[in-house]
Amino acid sequence: MTIEWRYRSERHLGLLSVAGYLGPHAAHRFTGAIGWALARGTGPIIVDLTELRGWSAEGQLAIVTAAHQLSLAGRTLALAAIPADGSLVPHPDAPTIPVHPDLPTAITAHAPSPTADEQAREWRTAGWEGE
Repeated sequence: MTIEWRYRSERHLGLLSVAGYLGPHAAHRFTGAIGWALARGTGPIIVDLTELRGWSAEGQLAIVTAAHQLSLAGRTLALAAIPADGSLVPHPDAPTIPVHPDLPTAITAHAPSPTADEQAREWRTAGWEGE
């Protein structure tokens, strides 16, 4: 089982939506999505987990690794709508990863004021359903 993802860049903020199960077999795909987002946007990246069915310890470690990678690039990572169990295994070396109850709250907390010169852009995996 793997994940599907969609990335949008808007208002100097990256929104990475992830669907499926973030387990050992999907961690590399998540890492690839983070690399994609890092190369195509600016500012913080919010990982929207609204459609995520669950995650394993390996999946959570992939999130911690992503936070490190973004930190090295001078950017931050935040989570929105973590899976129902509500847990994120703390990692002693991890940068702070803010966790928000939903995507609108996360956007409000991290997005700067919109500017007229920025256009929204979007990329997604072929299996992403919706919109």
